[in-house]
Amino acid sequence: MEYTGIAKRVSTWCGRPGTFVLALGVIAVWVMTGPIFRYSDTWQLVINTGTTIVTFLMVFLIQNTQNRDTAAIQLKLDELIRATAGAHNALLDLEELDEKALAAFRARYEDLARQARDKRARGDSDTDSPEA
Repeated sequence: MEYTGIAKRVSTWCGRPGTFVLALGVIAVWVMTGPIFRYSDTWQLVINTGTTIVTFLMVFLIQNTQNRDTAAIQLKLDELIRATAGAHNALLDLEELDEKALAAFRARYEDLARQARDKRARGDSDTDSPEA
């Protein structure tokens, strides 16, 4: 099985309420064993090491899941732009542009938003297409 498939299954399992309850149970057992082990350095090291390992692995799992979700959202947005009459196809795949190109697009749309707010303040409609 490839990494993506494993990541999907593990992230689904980790997001379930039962997994959270299991984690709480592990912590509760660790806390209850404190007096037995006289709150020793080893006792503390067990939870510290365990949580560090889980956190380290979860970072990669979360990043993989977020990358897939972001890519899917971007594709859906690109399709909406492509399929909308009057939309600017130059906005497709913006996430691949460099910062300078993004800043230019952002400035243009901030200007459009400012113009629309000004129109609205005058009591005009702001639902038209400014380029039309």
